[in-house]
Amino acid sequence: MIRKTLASLTLGLALVFAAGSAHVYGQASESVEPFKVGTFAVEDVPFVGLVVRDDSLIVDLVAANRAMELLPRYANLTIPGDMLGLIEQYEYGLKGRVYEVMNWLVEENHLSGSNRPGYVHAVDSVDILAPIQYPSKVMNAAVNFYTHACEGCTAEQLEQRTRERQEDRGVPYLFLKPTRGAIVGDGEDIILPFGRDEIEYEVEMAIVFGKAGKYISANRAYDHVFGYMVAMDVSDRGGRPPGGYGVRSDWFVGKGHDTFAPHGPWIVPKEFYGDPMDRLHQITVIDGVTVQEAQAGDMIHNIPELIEYASSLITVFPGDVMQSGTSGGTGAGRVQRATGSGYLVDGETIQASIEGIGTLTHTVRAELTIPDDLSGAQLPPTSSYRDR
Repeated sequence: MIRKTLASLTLGLALVFAAGSAHVYGQASESVEPFKVGTFAVEDVPFVGLVVRDDSLIVDLVAANRAMELLPRYANLTIPGDMLGLIEQYEYGLKGRVYEVMNWLVEENHLSGSNRPGYVHAVDSVDILAPIQYPSKVMNAAVNFYTHACEGCTAEQLEQRTRERQEDRGVPYLFLKPTRGAIVGDGEDIILPFGRDEIEYEVEMAIVFGKAGKYISANRAYDHVFGYMVAMDVSDRGGRPPGGYGVRSDWFVGKGHDTFAPHGPWIVPKEFYGDPMDRLHQITVIDGVTVQEAQAGDMIHNIPELIEYASSLITVFPGDVMQSGTSGGTGAGRVQRATGSGYLVDGETIQASIEGIGTLTHTVRAELTIPDDLSGAQLPPTSSYRDR
């Protein structure tokens, strides 16, 4: 009886689908055009957007999906209004819906100049926010490029040090940065904290996780990746003042200040970027002077190895970020600029770029005052240190 009922039901469903096949749409398995995703705002209202047509247009994804759902052939499916929600659901069915929206926009010619609906914006008409607000953690690889491990070296010294390190790479060195407060989006100022005058730049690729995992093998590391974005690890080299506990080096001082983790300008889903170990090309330019340039071959530990190491320590979750390190051009290898300083100074413009992703642009601003009721327990200006 059960078998007969199931057979009848199967036949009935087959007839229904056959009769209505011209009007039934399944989720798309491919996107007709590549896209990036980011967080934007129009008139102070934030939204998750698709970045399309060579980064010239921003599509309000939720609004576009809502418009598409007015057509009876598209099922109702809610798209999250924030980036963390989109990342969490992307590999669990949402990716096909985003592809479907993208294909519909192209099919309906909604991305052309004369036919753009109100939810399609020119990129210069929106505010670009940090893509993820905010990750549960930002993990950073320290000294992960051979040229950064030998700042200021001669060509011969770099060759020797690289060969020695290749023979004994050890394990990666990771540290955590704060998220909310430290993370800023494209165009926001980088603030030099009061009296801290040894601040440096570090362009890095940021890997955005799309699936949770622990003990993720390097062989399947990319299965857990959502995509990639540009990041900077802005760093305070001034350290702790003399005296008290510990030594001069202090990673909280060095890495934890507000605005010290620029992210963006958007995220490239991994399917539209490829293997970063094949194509990574990152550059930092300050006031027109190129101060850093590197490719993936300069990395000591590759990205899958970093993922395996990080996940052996701590579970990674969707929306978590790992930065893969920076190259030479900082520290003893600083390139002198028109300001005459190797460190960042007030008024400079810094651009961090990764080919195929985009460019972060920030103005450097010095904090000129602090409250006059502080007790003296605050971090002092580096010029006040007694051993200078």
